[in-house]
Amino acid sequence: MTLRGRFITFEGIDGAGKSTHIEAVAEVLRAQGTPVLLTREPGGTPLAEKLRELFLHEPMDALTEALLVFAARLDHLHTRIAPALAAGTTVLCDRFTDATFAYQGAGRGFDLAVLATLEQWVQQGIQPDLTLWFDVPPAVAAQRRTAAREPDRMEREAEAFFERVRSGYAARCAAAPGRIVRIDADAELSVVRAAVLEALDRISGRAEPGDA
Repeated sequence: MTLRGRFITFEGIDGAGKSTHIEAVAEVLRAQGTPVLLTREPGGTPLAEKLRELFLHEPMDALTEALLVFAARLDHLHTRIAPALAAGTTVLCDRFTDATFAYQGAGRGFDLAVLATLEQWVQQGIQPDLTLWFDVPPAVAAQRRTAAREPDRMEREAEAFFERVRSGYAARCAAAPGRIVRIDADAELSVVRAAVLEALDRISGRAEPGDA
């Protein structure tokens, strides 16, 4: 399958503000006439949303978490993401595989080699063109979460857990600097928004996949 659209993912610990900015980016792109699919993980399909509910509310170990999110991801990729990219649509996804390495890998201490194998099996080479990592201190993110909503199972984790998750994102960023852009999400909203738009310019001029 030839993928002609752009695949952009939004990452960060819970409370980093990525959901706010993904909506804004979708509005900007649609105003420019770009077809956009706005989706999320775990989730994005009826099956994946059911798995999301289990993931967020039922107690389980790290392996079960990883298997659930990759099962949801497989259905999401086959049902929505890959067809949208093939049709030339820009896909904006709230979380993707970097989150699994950060949360289950760094946060839970789960085997990164196993996660890498699952990534290969499920994604078959499909990777984001650009990932925006909204980086914020866990204490700041916790304050935002408390003010915004009732926490789910993951959001109730201790600050030390989110410190490990943050370090996992930092490791992914260091390993893929051409794909992952760190956004200082503790800055003023206007500053964050400007950084996001600047990062989007990274891929605006790239040739379409498969072009000579």
